[in-house]
Amino acid sequence: MPSEVLVSTGHPRDPEKGLGSKDVLAFAARAIAGATIVAVAAIAPFPPVSAQGGTGTIKGRITFTGKEPGNKVIRMGMDPMCAAANAGKRPVDEVFRVGDDNTLGNVFVKLEGSFPATPVPSQPVEIDQRACFYVPRVVGARVGQALRLKNGDNLLHNVHSDSTKGNAFNFAEPVRDIQRDVMLKDEEMLRVGCDVHRWMTAWVGVVSHPYFAVSDAKGVFTIANVPPGRRNVTAWHESWGTLTKAVEVKAGQTATVDFVYTQKP
Repeated sequence: MPSEVLVSTGHPRDPEKGLGSKDVLAFAARAIAGATIVAVAAIAPFPPVSAQGGTGTIKGRITFTGKEPGNKVIRMGMDPMCAAANAGKRPVDEVFRVGDDNTLGNVFVKLEGSFPATPVPSQPVEIDQRACFYVPRVVGARVGQALRLKNGDNLLHNVHSDSTKGNAFNFAEPVRDIQRDVMLKDEEMLRVGCDVHRWMTAWVGVVSHPYFAVSDAKGVFTIANVPPGRRNVTAWHESWGTLTKAVEVKAGQTATVDFVYTQKP
């Protein structure tokens, strides 16, 4: 039976703090006054590996066994503006992005290990707030790269990370087209939430190298320009956790590695 979605299991913040939170209102006041956030990136050199000449590609697909898991329906009555933005729709908390043939999207895939240092992109990775959802839900970014949080809604959102490393931030974005950049400092799977709309969730895979991807709506992912060698690859899903496989990468060739999440009966 449909039930209201509050926060992910184990989420440390008080789920009853919503629009009435004094902290959120204080953040909004500071944002309206033009407060800014300054973050300084501390980027350590990556331990090098020996160059082996040329690069390869890793491709794969994420699937699952068993019955298709359901996503909880979100009741947006706490904010009539969110309800209006989703009028005529059946909004759900899309923990499981399921495609045809039991494929699974929004799985973060990365290589494990150390690699030669490569330039960090100057362009930020963007997450937008649209119709009271974070879009996209899962992204990847580099240590030392900016994460840009944009507000595409003409209403108050709060952007609050649950960092276990050095990627903590917490600020309000009260109006449409406001945006903030935050520099990412440490590797982790970073959860971003909203203290105003407690169902809003995004995940940022912060990695010290460029060899990562997010599976698409068909469960497919591609990691290009990978140095040759035997590599461990991990796939991470916010509910089903992490799977790991080894793959041999050869210069000028494409290696295939598929992941299957097996549901318990």
